[in-house]
Amino acid sequence: MRKILHRAVIGIAILAVASASYLAYDRAMAPFVPPSLEDYPIQGIDISHHQGVIDWKTLAARPNVRFAIMKATEGGDHKDTRFAENWQAAKEAGIVRGAYHFFTFCRPGREQAQNVLATVPKEQGTLPIAIDLEFVGNCDKVPTLEEMTAEVNAFVAELKGTFPEKPIFYVTQEFFDQYLKGNESRFPDHYLWLRSVFKEPEQERCGRWSIWQFADNGKVDGIEGPVDLNALCPAQKGFAARFAENATQ
Repeated sequence: MRKILHRAVIGIAILAVASASYLAYDRAMAPFVPPSLEDYPIQGIDISHHQGVIDWKTLAARPNVRFAIMKATEGGDHKDTRFAENWQAAKEAGIVRGAYHFFTFCRPGREQAQNVLATVPKEQGTLPIAIDLEFVGNCDKVPTLEEMTAEVNAFVAELKGTFPEKPIFYVTQEFFDQYLKGNESRFPDHYLWLRSVFKEPEQERCGRWSIWQFADNGKVDGIEGPVDLNALCPAQKGFAARFAENATQ
């Protein structure tokens, strides 16, 4: 029994070392250089309560924090504990604001939209509502394409009375490949916010996407600890050009 246990432990250790070595090798062979302000002049952050107390005045002085997209809600009843504080403080600091909702696969889309409507104020000069669509941190259910499109469409339809502009879809590559790729017409019209932390997105050189999340461990003055970093598609000269329906800066 001891020999079997000993072999199992050794096997697990070898697998862990091999996995770590492969990841290190993979990153070393393809080093990622974050986008510069020269190439991507409009950059920003996305945040939640995990960032703790934020010094918004210090953030506003940073050239790479032109906008902040903050978590407002999740599922049918969860509200981010710092959303209201961050929403007001970012406004006072003069930073363009946006709110996002983490979409769970285990609650009806209509119920989740009602949570957003009860939480996010309708104000001029803000970014469209963003919908976080990803597997990480979600429930165990993996919806079919038909189920996913039905619930996302229901979510957006419920928002329309208050937020008529088309939403932003935040997606990981896994979600994009499984649901959106080749099926865009089945989903509501949307802007695309892509997560790609190892390379620049390849979807038509930002002709298709609007925002690129290029880091999940960034550092900026005004926030203690890591924060997600993003860039607006450089083909756009400003928020009003890209999100003409509501952002004015």
